[in-house]
Amino acid sequence: MLKPRQLVLLAISAVVSASAWALEVNTATEAQLDSVKGLGPSSTGRILQAREAGAFKDWADFMARVKGIKASAAAKLSAEGLTVNGAAYNPKSGAQ
Repeated sequence: MLKPRQLVLLAISAVVSASAWALEVNTATEAQLDSVKGLGPSSTGRILQAREAGAFKDWADFMARVKGIKASAAAKLSAEGLTVNGAAYNPKSGAQ
């Protein structure tokens, strides 16, 4: 059985790991975006080109401005750690 101190350390480790895993689409480099499973050079290029017009406000904005990113792709990219303004994709938020 884990001691209270071990539980605290385990919880802290999980939080640090989760935050280190996330990749913000508005600040990610080309190489970072290419490293996301599901994004290749062409989709990364479309993301960077759309981002030149300004930061993405939310997932709905991201999906509207980047050709080929629909709800299913957004869900997969979010599961791989991609975030928009720090938020994971939530299909119930109306971003479809």
